[in-house]
Amino acid sequence: MGYNVLIVDNSVIIRKMVAKTLGISDLDISGYYYAENGRQALEQLDENWIDIVFADINMPVMNGIEMIEEMNKKDLLTTIPVVVISTERSRERIDRLKSMGIGAYLQKPFVPEEFARVVKDLLQ
Repeated sequence: MGYNVLIVDNSVIIRKMVAKTLGISDLDISGYYYAENGRQALEQLDENWIDIVFADINMPVMNGIEMIEEMNKKDLLTTIPVVVISTERSRERIDRLKSMGIGAYLQKPFVPEEFARVVKDLLQ
């Protein structure tokens, strides 16, 4: 049985790029779910079985940090790894995200090989 992934980014191009990168990896992906912001992502998490979340930080309505805080309140971060994919370069902000319990941080633009390695590490 494959993994269900949730890709959270307000950019359609980035969502497609993450899905395509997952598609060319040798991971067994059975379902793709998408959200434009943190609020939509939380709805997806309530309605679907999700194995891993890929999320941007800077989004309208509800940003990635607020989404991660809500996931933390619901104790979801203990069972669903979150990979933050962002242009964020602030060491302080990245360290804060890691202390909140995210699984990994990848900087945009990401290298597909590094992306696949991080995901495999988190799912196994």
